[in-house]
Amino acid sequence: MIKRLNRPDYDRWASQVRHTGGCRQPIHLRGKVDHYDQATGKLLHRYTTRTEPDGVLRVPCKTRRATRCPACAETYRADTYHLIRAGLIGGKGVPETVTGHPTLFVTLTAPSFGAVHARREHGGKVQPCHARRNATTCPHGRGMSCTERHHKDDPRLGEPLCPDCYDYTGSVLFNALAPLLWKRFADSLRRHLAKLGGLLLKELRHHLTLSFAKVAEYQRRGVVHFHAVIRLDGPGGPTAPPPAWATTDTLTQAIQHAAKAVSATAPSHEGQPERVLRWGTQLDIRPITLHGDLTEQAVAGYIAKYATKAAECVGTLDRRINPLDDLEQYNLRDHARRLITTCLQLGTQPELADLRLTDWAHMLGFRGHFSTRSRHYSTTLGELRADREHHARDNDITTGRLPLFDEDTVLVISTWEYAGKGHSLGDALLAAALTETPLPTSQHDLGSRP
Repeated sequence: MIKRLNRPDYDRWASQVRHTGGCRQPIHLRGKVDHYDQATGKLLHRYTTRTEPDGVLRVPCKTRRATRCPACAETYRADTYHLIRAGLIGGKGVPETVTGHPTLFVTLTAPSFGAVHARREHGGKVQPCHARRNATTCPHGRGMSCTERHHKDDPRLGEPLCPDCYDYTGSVLFNALAPLLWKRFADSLRRHLAKLGGLLLKELRHHLTLSFAKVAEYQRRGVVHFHAVIRLDGPGGPTAPPPAWATTDTLTQAIQHAAKAVSATAPSHEGQPERVLRWGTQLDIRPITLHGDLTEQAVAGYIAKYATKAAECVGTLDRRINPLDDLEQYNLRDHARRLITTCLQLGTQPELADLRLTDWAHMLGFRGHFSTRSRHYSTTLGELRADREHHARDNDITTGRLPLFDEDTVLVISTWEYAGKGHSLGDALLAAALTETPLPTSQHDLGSRP
């Protein structure tokens, strides 16, 4: 750290760190960018990393996971917020008339796989977890009752009252099949909307477009559920209103039908029969309003928040697990360890090979995208990032860091290669002080350089 502070290029290094926005594990690039006049072949401008500190350019890692890099995850969260909100009130290429389209905020939950410790509230007061007057005793000798009023940070939340009774296999298989359940839910939703409109399914797209944006959230018990904004548009997307028969009540009825109708089947394995998995009985459907309890800002903020999270609330790892690893060496609670162990065990079964449970053991079996949107919902993350890059480029031209040139007459040739990532421990301390970001908690977070 002292050596870095005393180097003559410290100010430039500090500037790089600030431009990464406080990225915890910045990517190191080595290379150059040349600008040539296409007519004469004259070199107009050259940027090279040879003059940079350590001979590299540091750029943000752009991860979405807050556990990996809080700074880059915050950028991802903000982009997701604007993407979701644009689909609710307009902007970013979406007309403001979209506020008049039927739109609902829907939560699809997982079924029960056994009683777990939970924090329950009623009227603002915390209730006993599982108070049972005539509590039964499970086959393993544990009383299926808990009278404790759990604190919101109680580590036991989500853990089974009896781990030996808990259906770990069902939990893992549900996570693995949750993306398929969502696909079938969306397909069923379109079919039922066509039926309610008196149309054939192939005719629906000429009258109505189903637009949505969703995010997956892990519950403390280790299973995912989906939060989704579902909107009805006219043919082609939000620029046209939906037909008169496509109302909020129609959409509500179709969602209720689809949530109950769809299922996914896990194949038989190890002498166990096929298993049919469905959504849980808890289905929350709420209208989104400009003023009230559930505004577009609240919905966009809620979805964006979970777009940067994974299964860390369950206590699992945020990286892939080698099947040969000794799980005892990790600081895992028993519930998370059992879920991971179940993934690794089921992953060895040939009948379940397509689920790739071993590869996704750290995600407790879930292998889908956390945040997705339909084609016509609103803008894309790529377009938001492109706008930010154009703004940064224009700013560099204004401040003289890049030459002003006509893109049609100037040839740009870039040459880059990967040169490592992250900070040394001393650099990490300085970077945290410069950007006021949390320090990494492990050597894995520091990254490495060749």
